[in-house]
Amino acid sequence: TRNMEEQNLTGISEFYLMELSEDPDLQPLLFGLFLCMYLVTVLGNLLIILAVSSDPHLHTPMYFFLSNLSLADICFISTTVPNMLMNIQTHRRAISYVGCLTQMSLFSIFGCMDDMLLTVMAYDRYVAICHPLQYMVIMNPRLCGFLVFLPFLVSLLDSQLHNLIALQLKYFKDVEIGNFFCDPSQLLNFPCTNTLTNTIVMYVTGAIFGFFPVSGILFSYYKIVSSILRISSSGGKYKAFSTCGSHLAVVCLFYGTGLAGYLHSAVSSSPKKDVVTSVMYTVVTPMLNPFIYSLRNRDIKSALWRLHSRTV
Repeated sequence: TRNMEEQNLTGISEFYLMELSEDPDLQPLLFGLFLCMYLVTVLGNLLIILAVSSDPHLHTPMYFFLSNLSLADICFISTTVPNMLMNIQTHRRAISYVGCLTQMSLFSIFGCMDDMLLTVMAYDRYVAICHPLQYMVIMNPRLCGFLVFLPFLVSLLDSQLHNLIALQLKYFKDVEIGNFFCDPSQLLNFPCTNTLTNTIVMYVTGAIFGFFPVSGILFSYYKIVSSILRISSSGGKYKAFSTCGSHLAVVCLFYGTGLAGYLHSAVSSSPKKDVVTSVMYTVVTPMLNPFIYSLRNRDIKSALWRLHSRTV
């Protein structure tokens, strides 16, 4: 009997995702809303990438990192929303075992990439404000390439650590996930996983994804604020701080929604409310980033206008 049970449990696994709404009348509205948000996100980030790549004035380290952040945002939102749109359209909630692990892995990679690139951009602003005369020497193309390649490697490591734990889930045949995508934080908390290993991985990924990047950003801005306060003229202070305004707004949005989602899921027992907070950091944040950078940045607006003029 035990062998038969093991045989049944090791069959092809399927996970069941949560629906955003069980009301059939709301399904077309949700489909249209999330399709528009997805298209706006992809288009907005693509415009930033095109503006940076086509305008020689923007071939600087800051905009190089910004274009990579935009690419990561496109990939990040593409790991969850297209599958969600397909599920709404087909009225399906099931996702295969392999599909779920793939989605979780890609979500971890590009989520961590966003996180690490924001830290790299904070370091770039620190060098620009605290060491302006040595900026182009320090932020040379070789270092800039390394500062993009390193986050990718760290993100890859982070996703593989998640996968190592998630592979233990093969002993479940059907599992209900309380979100609209394969959320790593939920998959790693299923009761079939090894508690000690799970705890170790959560601490390691927490350090990679949270402690080190946040520490880097806080240290960079501590140095930046210290340097700005030493500037005598108020105009000079405003000009120095304005170069950090967009980045600081994106950092607050990214970590604010992510932290709110984490705290809410830890305190609340309502899966529906958890889905709302997940939508904020997986869909709304990548959509708002291009607006924050384009509306607050004269160089980006000028480059977009020149790109539009050339196209016309």
